[in-house]
Amino acid sequence: MSETTAPVRTAASSAPAAGRARAARIALRTLTVLLALFYGVASALPKLIAHPSAVEAFDTMGWGSAVMYIIGILELAGGVALLVPVLSGVAPLALSALMAGAFVVQMSYFDGENAATPLILIVPLALLAWTRRRSNADLVRLLKRRA
Repeated sequence: MSETTAPVRTAASSAPAAGRARAARIALRTLTVLLALFYGVASALPKLIAHPSAVEAFDTMGWGSAVMYIIGILELAGGVALLVPVLSGVAPLALSALMAGAFVVQMSYFDGENAATPLILIVPLALLAWTRRRSNADLVRLLKRRA
């Protein structure tokens, strides 16, 4: 009779896996904070303080300052939501949708001048959405309890 044995995991053999998992958590948290800072400071702030470059861009599109402020608020809210655990799964999805819109705008109004930027930002947002997908179930449970 042949006998099969499963490898026995000891604390020493699982230490590298635990170290990799910890490193991955730190990397994802760092990415989350960097994206939150980007959306809150570099992207939303110029719109919310009506920086001349933002005003000029929205005037070029003919959208006016109201839309500029709305998009700034959405970006700021998305950046903050990235840092809220229960919203950390849905926030990257919402920001990805905003970036898809930004890509269309760049292609339509600015001849694709900065069209790569929103596409590049979608990649880490997709990674965060995938890794935080379980928090979406937590959010749904929370909303069902309140309904």
